[in-house]
Amino acid sequence: MDITIHQTYLPHNDPDASLAFYRDTLGFEVRNHVEYGELHWITIGPANQPDVSIVLTPPGADPGITDDERRTIAEMMAKGTYGGINLATKDLDGTFAQLQAGDAEVVQEPTDQPWGVRDCAFRDPAGNMIRIMELR
Repeated sequence: MDITIHQTYLPHNDPDASLAFYRDTLGFEVRNHVEYGELHWITIGPANQPDVSIVLTPPGADPGITDDERRTIAEMMAKGTYGGINLATKDLDGTFAQLQAGDAEVVQEPTDQPWGVRDCAFRDPAGNMIRIMELR
């Protein structure tokens, strides 16, 4: 089999804040932005990986989700336990400094982890955990 990663999904609840974070702070390019009423699906990704995208989705848009499930999703997003993604960089300290200067919410400063990676963590405007590891 020849399978690759094409898209992954992260929830968002504020399209303007999400665009500012992913486009302006992380430097990702915007590949598509679809609006349906007040709902926004925003496709983004790193310029050097044109075949891999993150789709920022409205968390309760699926008509099969109940009101109780929407509340649970909102609570989990607020705690940062609903969505997340791991990214990588060759310069963790430089990346951390740029993100910190861009007012990203720091969760963890660069740290050597016992499982062998050095990483840091931020939360995006929707509360999603963004972990960034250093490529060695």
